[in-house]
Amino acid sequence: MSNFYIFICIWLIIGFITFIYLFFESAPYGRHIKEGWGISIPAKLGWVVMESPCVLLMLAYALIVKDKLEIMHIAFLFLWLLHYIHRTFIYPFKIKMTNPVMPISIAVSAFCFNLINVSIQGFGIFYFTQYDENWIFNPVFIIGTLIFFVGMYINVKSDYLINEMKKNKGPGYHIPNKFLYKYISAPNYFGEIIEWIGWAILTFSISGVVFLLWVVANLFPRAIGHHQWYKNKFEDYPKERKAIIPGII
Repeated sequence: MSNFYIFICIWLIIGFITFIYLFFESAPYGRHIKEGWGISIPAKLGWVVMESPCVLLMLAYALIVKDKLEIMHIAFLFLWLLHYIHRTFIYPFKIKMTNPVMPISIAVSAFCFNLINVSIQGFGIFYFTQYDENWIFNPVFIIGTLIFFVGMYINVKSDYLINEMKKNKGPGYHIPNKFLYKYISAPNYFGEIIEWIGWAILTFSISGVVFLLWVVANLFPRAIGHHQWYKNKFEDYPKERKAIIPGII
């Protein structure tokens, strides 16, 4: 087994430990922010810093092998950057953040996580996974891409609905009742999980599956925490609403 796959196994073990831990301790940013996590920095700055490897490092990996890139690699890179250019350089400045600061420890830890994750994705899709030259016409790629776009639509629409609600009702938190918020408390996380299911399918790679599992490890417990937070804060919060999977959880 190569060192790459040994590292992936270790990374998955760390992901499982993180998954369990986050059920007991929500990452302290956004509505879950709390004292005791060190110096705080502006949340918008922290967001850009922690997400920046997803754009800059992935571009660097692509440039290193630019002479060997096939059309499917360009397609992977386009989809990846479509998500992360928005997430890194547009989203933080388009939304109104209720909590304007975040602990620097969260930004640094997320930055380090992204360094590792982007490296796994870059090495996986540019170096280790072999693709047929017509992969972009393969039904697996097409289906995965459609799922990716469906998830991205749900993710982005859900985020901006919250932002719109703050503009209409004032700062702070309110009970959202539009779109998938009618059924779950965290449709943005639901959408992002769907998005990376699509990524795992369209890249048909172990690196894509690893990232999907890490996304679930991070977002599933946080969605449960969001749901409980809403119920604790609002006495009239809809009792039939679930946390992250409509009608189930």
